[in-house]
Amino acid sequence: MPKPYDPDARWLGAVMYAAFFLLLGGALARFLINHPGEPRTPWIVVLSAVLALLHLLGPVLGAPGARPGGRWPVRLGPVVVVWTVLVVLAPSFSWCAVPLFYTGLRTLPTRAALVLVTVLTALVVAAQLRLAGRFDPNLLLAPPAVAAIAAAVFLHTERQADRQRALIDDLLRTRRELAASERREGTLAERQRLAMEIHDSLAQGLSSQRMLLQAAERVWEDDPAKARRHVRSAATVAEHNLAEARRFVHDLAPTDLARGGGLRAALEALAERESGEDLTVRVHVDDDGRVPLLPDRVQSALLRIAQGALSNVREHASAGTATLTLTVLDDQVLLDVSDDGRGFDPSAPPSGPAGLRGHGLPAIRARLRQLGGTLTVESTPGEGTVLSAAVPLEGPR
Repeated sequence: MPKPYDPDARWLGAVMYAAFFLLLGGALARFLINHPGEPRTPWIVVLSAVLALLHLLGPVLGAPGARPGGRWPVRLGPVVVVWTVLVVLAPSFSWCAVPLFYTGLRTLPTRAALVLVTVLTALVVAAQLRLAGRFDPNLLLAPPAVAAIAAAVFLHTERQADRQRALIDDLLRTRRELAASERREGTLAERQRLAMEIHDSLAQGLSSQRMLLQAAERVWEDDPAKARRHVRSAATVAEHNLAEARRFVHDLAPTDLARGGGLRAALEALAERESGEDLTVRVHVDDDGRVPLLPDRVQSALLRIAQGALSNVREHASAGTATLTLTVLDDQVLLDVSDDGRGFDPSAPPSGPAGLRGHGLPAIRARLRQLGGTLTVESTPGEGTVLSAAVPLEGPR
């Protein structure tokens, strides 16, 4: 097949193009000097001009070294024919074959180019033997040897260039595929992050509002004061949820952390908000004053984990008491969420009787995985549950 376009070969094509005219001019000058007044001189001059014109039209029709096309055999054929006639009339024009070698090798399919080189070499040998006027082994063997070396080197270089182009294409394709894969992974990670944020903030708030409003509806006729308290609590949750939504849109820290006071105050605010007539949430912090030194992303993740865990307790555990225990050690921080609810079998599948569904525990595990942490769940049916989240810390605190 034709060789692909190589813009870096333009300079070599230009050199060969100029060399052809130098060799053609030199051969014509030699003929005119050595054979003045011969009858064939007009033919030599005309054919030289035609050959020069055909080669001069190369940049218009497709210069040597430019992008090859299917019409190159038609374009190169007249040049070879005129040159052959010139060589028959004047053997000194045989050296013009050197640039034609390059043109053929560069623009023709490999087999056709080798056939052309062979024919041109045979004509050069015949012309040189005729010019010498006697048999000379060197003239018989040297041109084929030089042509073979030149063709072999050129084809080897071309194949090496083809391999390099193929390798570069593979690298570019691999880089594009890697970039696309990274974009997909980034999109999936962002979707997971959004799902966790929605579950741990908006969804939990809506769930609390629903339960408070359902409780208010149940006692609306019998205990209006209690119903109003439930409605006011639902309004408070809705207000907090609205603030969370606004901060979520702006990708800011959780509302409880943004109010100041750090993680301890945020956990206490969460416990107060989640506590009610049916559930009491307590907070215990063992930090030796090191909680404020925790990275912001660790504090935010631990607060979201506590929110998710308490949401599971409220929805599934039927517990009366839950405790948040935060312990900061030298190399890790631990958050334990325990309850005295009905418990479940941790080995049961998510669709089992334990009621494990939605994004609760998967979201907590995903948050911990992003921080290099681990989640441990200990529970027995009828004996409550203890959820323990461990996040490693870098360096001493």
